[in-house]
Amino acid sequence: MDALAIGPATRVLVLTGAGVSAESGVPTFRGAGGLWEGHPIEQVASPQGFQRDPTLVWRFYSLRRAAMAGIVPNPAHRALVALEQRLGDRFLLVTQNVDGLHRDAGSERMIEIHGNLMTSRCTTCDRPPFRDTTAYADGTLPLCVLCSERGVTALLRPHIVWFGEWLDPDHLARVEAFIGAGGHDLLFIAIGTSGLVYPAAGFVEDVRYRGGRTVLVNAERPENARAFDAVHLGPAGELLPALLGCGQ
Repeated sequence: MDALAIGPATRVLVLTGAGVSAESGVPTFRGAGGLWEGHPIEQVASPQGFQRDPTLVWRFYSLRRAAMAGIVPNPAHRALVALEQRLGDRFLLVTQNVDGLHRDAGSERMIEIHGNLMTSRCTTCDRPPFRDTTAYADGTLPLCVLCSERGVTALLRPHIVWFGEWLDPDHLARVEAFIGAGGHDLLFIAIGTSGLVYPAAGFVEDVRYRGGRTVLVNAERPENARAFDAVHLGPAGELLPALLGCGQ
């Protein structure tokens, strides 16, 4: 397999999805019909679900945190780190994954558009989201320490973009600025995701509109495969190091 043409002026935008995490063994918590322990996933991943039963929601996310023990980045994560180190500011990674494996691998120029599983934030005060790897015991509702010091009882919540919530407009603006920054050699690579859901689905369209190249690396051929100039089917951990010219 020939490596992608990435020259001294090439800017590379990467979008990653669940397929990359799956190769590291990140477990899925959705069962048949999108249920978790008999609950529709929206009940544990929406503002309404959290308001209705925060204990259930924290049980769901604490179990997900605990399940990440021993999970490490795979060759696809490491290949993207190597590419970033080579390109510097001509590289931007956007991930739909919340597991934090890109960060663990060493990615820095990155946007976690759906949040991070190992991060919490206060539901009341403007405290910035903070690192929180605790898998809380069943029935525990974590409280904001800063609010408690002021005599206010305020729940923490996972720093995750839930169903019905908007993505951070600053994140989307950063992607748009990268795509529109000029230059004649823009490359978009979607990895482990069909890219069918907006706004991420719009990235391939925007790059094509500006004359950029588009590449998909995915386990299966998605419905929108025609949107890409090249499609490579197979495990990202096997294909990506060769495509990016950074064999593991």
